[in-house]
Amino acid sequence: MTAPLVGRADHELLLDLLHLPTAGPLETGADLPAPELWAAQRRYAEHAAALGFAVRHHAPSRPEDIEADDVPLAVREAVQAGPGFLACQPSLVLELGAAHTRDRTVMFNVHLDTVAGMEQVGFDGRRFTGRGAVDAKGPAVGLLAGIRAALAERPGLARDIRILVQAVAGEEGGALGTIGTRPLVERGWYGRLNVFCEPTGLRYLPRASAAMTACVRVEGDDAIDDRPEHGHNATVLLGYLAQHLGLVLPPLAAEGRVCVAGLTTGPLHNRVYGRGALLLNLSYTNAETARRLESATTDALHEGLAAFRARFGAVRELARTARDAAAITRLHWRKRGIPALTGTSPWAERLLGEAAGIGRWPDDEAAFTCDAIWLADREDAATVVYGPGSLEGNHAHAQGEYVDLADLESFAAGIARILLAFHDDCANDNCVEDSCVNDGRVNDSCVDDTESTCISSAGSKEPSR
Repeated sequence: MTAPLVGRADHELLLDLLHLPTAGPLETGADLPAPELWAAQRRYAEHAAALGFAVRHHAPSRPEDIEADDVPLAVREAVQAGPGFLACQPSLVLELGAAHTRDRTVMFNVHLDTVAGMEQVGFDGRRFTGRGAVDAKGPAVGLLAGIRAALAERPGLARDIRILVQAVAGEEGGALGTIGTRPLVERGWYGRLNVFCEPTGLRYLPRASAAMTACVRVEGDDAIDDRPEHGHNATVLLGYLAQHLGLVLPPLAAEGRVCVAGLTTGPLHNRVYGRGALLLNLSYTNAETARRLESATTDALHEGLAAFRARFGAVRELARTARDAAAITRLHWRKRGIPALTGTSPWAERLLGEAAGIGRWPDDEAAFTCDAIWLADREDAATVVYGPGSLEGNHAHAQGEYVDLADLESFAAGIARILLAFHDDCANDNCVEDSCVNDGRVNDSCVDDTESTCISSAGSKEPSR
C-alpha cells in the first residue's frame, strides 16, 4: 500500500496552525490582541526546514512599502495610527535549491492570515475543521507535502531548480496583499512560474479578479425621535440607496461581482441618525470593467439621490432629508486602481495541463480575488491559482470551515507533478543556461532584483510589543 503524501507530522502542523489566531487587525479591529502570525510562520518554517528550506526573509513590511496611490485607504489609515499594525503582520520567504536565475525558479504563495471568527479546531481522521482550514492553512500544509513528494521522486530536483515559498500576511481584511505579497514581489521574490495556493477545486485558474471599495457617506444633522423631521435620516437614505445600487449595478458588472456590504448609522431607537456610511465592494477582471464600474457607480448614485428626493419629498418626517440628499451625500473610494490578473502564458498552460495533468478552470466560471494580482504586470512571470476545495463549498469566511484530507492528498500530488514538470522543462533547455551560475553563485549580469540581505531562521526577529 502506498504511503500517504500528507502524513501525521503534516496533520500536527495543520492543527497547530489552526489553533493559532492569525486574523489581522483589519479583520478583528485594533483593540483585540495582535495576531500570532510570527508564531505561525516560525512553526511553518520549522516544518519546511526538514525538507531543506532556509529562511531568506522574515519581517513585516516597511511604511515606505505602502506609499503607492492604489494602497487601500484602510491600510494607510492603520499604518498612520501606529507601528504596531505592520509589526504584527510579517511575511516569510523560504528557499530551497541552488542559486539560479528566475527562469529556473518556481514560487508558491500561501497566506497564513485568516478572516476573523475562530472556529472549533478538529480532525476526525478524514476532515480538518477550523478557521483557515481551506483558506489557506490547509493548502499551505499540503504544499509542503507535495514538495516533499517531488524531492523523493527526483532527489536531484533541488540542485537543478530553485523553489521559493512565500507565507504571507495581509491577504484578508481588504489589505489585498499590499502589506504582504506585493512588497515581496517588488523585492524580486518570485519565479518564472508562480502558483498561488487558494481553493480552486484542484484546477488551475489563470485569472484573478481585483476589487475596489466604494463608501457612500451621509453627513447630515441628527434629531430627537419626537421631531424626526428636524434632522436628516441617514438610515432611510442609505437604505434606499443600498436597494437602488444593488438593483442597478450588478448588470453592469459583467464578469465581476457587486457586493452591497455594510450599512452603519447608529444602534439606538430614540433618535434620528444624520450620519452614516454604506460600503460596496466591486470586483472586476480587467481594467475596462473597472473603469466602467467606477463611472457607473457615480452615475447610479446621482440617479438614486434624485429618485429618493422624488419619492420622499412629500413625507413629513423625511422631507428635509429628501430636499438635502444630494448636498449631504458623498462618494469616497477606499480602494481602487488595483490590477487584475487576466491570463497566463501559453507555456504555463501547456506545462500545467499537458505535462502536469492539472485540470483547467473553465473560462465561463467567474474568477475570484487573491494576491496573484500582484504578478499581473510581470512579463517574466507566469502566474496561476491552484488549490484544494472551494471557497463556497468548504465554507471559507463562514461558519463551519473545513478541508478534507483526501483533497489535501490530491493537492499535494498535483504540486509534486507541477514541480516535476517544471524540472523537466528546464532540463529540456527551456530555461536560461547554467552559465549564469558559477560555483553556486548567480552572476551579477543574470541576477534578478531579489534583496541581497538574507535573514537566517535564527536571525528572524519579532519586534517587541
